[in-house]
Amino acid sequence: MLHDPGNYTPPLVFEDLVLSPADRDVLRRLGAELAGIAALGVHKEKAELWRRLNDLESVRPMVWINEIPWHEMNTDDELTLRTAHPWARELETRLRRTIYQWRHMACDMVVNDWIECPLAIHSTDFGIHEDVDVARTDAGNEIVSRHFRIQIKSAEDLAKIRMPRVTHDAKQTGLAFAAMNDLFKDIMPVRKLGQTHIWFTPWDYLIRWTGVEEAMVMLFDDPDLVNAAVELMTDAWMTELDQFEAQNLLSLDCDNTRIGSGGYGYTKELPGADFDPLRVKPKNMWGCSNAQIFSDVSPEMHWEFAMRHDFRWLERWGLTYYGCCEPLQNKVALLRKIPNLRKVSVSPWNDYGKILPALGGEYVASVKPTPAIFAGDSWNPEEARANLRKALRAGGDFSHIEFIMKDISTVAYKPRNLWAWADVAMDVARRAER
Repeated sequence: MLHDPGNYTPPLVFEDLVLSPADRDVLRRLGAELAGIAALGVHKEKAELWRRLNDLESVRPMVWINEIPWHEMNTDDELTLRTAHPWARELETRLRRTIYQWRHMACDMVVNDWIECPLAIHSTDFGIHEDVDVARTDAGNEIVSRHFRIQIKSAEDLAKIRMPRVTHDAKQTGLAFAAMNDLFKDIMPVRKLGQTHIWFTPWDYLIRWTGVEEAMVMLFDDPDLVNAAVELMTDAWMTELDQFEAQNLLSLDCDNTRIGSGGYGYTKELPGADFDPLRVKPKNMWGCSNAQIFSDVSPEMHWEFAMRHDFRWLERWGLTYYGCCEPLQNKVALLRKIPNLRKVSVSPWNDYGKILPALGGEYVASVKPTPAIFAGDSWNPEEARANLRKALRAGGDFSHIEFIMKDISTVAYKPRNLWAWADVAMDVARRAER
């Protein structure tokens, strides 16, 4: 999503984007390096492999890394920012991280032969700002422990949830696009990019306002309140999506855009035969949903308080992805009800031997190996290899698997361990080629 519905972040506004010669030199050098990477023929080959995976014609498992603890990854000053202007620093961060990942842990990463200029789109919050106590173990880490103060206790409190308003600041987009074209005009083309894949997850935010334990108790004590709250949250996301569509702010995600909590979205099935390139609609794109907090909730309650509400959202999209961290091995029957479902999250808390055979050749299994292997001094490449092989054995000959290493809170300030995992995973994937 463009925003965190529990917090309000005002949009950045610049009167001009005049960069110093030093800032320009840094960005142009990074742009030239990225252009050299993007020109490699391997990207078309990898894109085709992702396409075949998502179209259930997979050649081998695909591998990708995201949600990286970047504050721990800076070896040899590769990620040290050199620019001064705030806009330039944001762009420099994006360029440096892309180049770094390609150098050290590319796996099946695909790099575009153009640079994106995001539209200056802003969406307001959903009416309630989370009220939270934060505990940190690492000042540089964005992953923190939080204790939420309860703000929804009764039906009357639901009035606090408001419908969002979407705006596009064409002036800011124009400034950024002109600045990027001036920087990279002889290096790489620049493309404007609107809202791509949207992370739809009502329960991730509801629990910030109701409390986690309190929400679970509420499923029994006040089911009407729970259903009303989820409906309102779904209304809010649908209202936002309607505005994206009405203002023509959507962009396709059947490319190297992350889909759900998994890998890339390449597929021949999207954008579809009736696609109008001048007006992207949800039916031309991927949708997703999850209910991570429902890990130990029964299938019946998962349906009643999450999935049946999700259908209003999921049915609008061409293809869909379901799940994140919640184990789904006991809920495959529910998954089969989802319209246009193509990819299913298989988190580390799943029983591989149960869920992967059940998914078989009907869906892509988005397998998430545990990132806990990087914590402390426990890194063991053979343990990582064994976990990947275990998933392949459980999936059998007809499974379609992507290995997504994510949720990496820490690598214990040993980035080379993550690089090593990338090598191990790619070796396992290539050995499994059909």
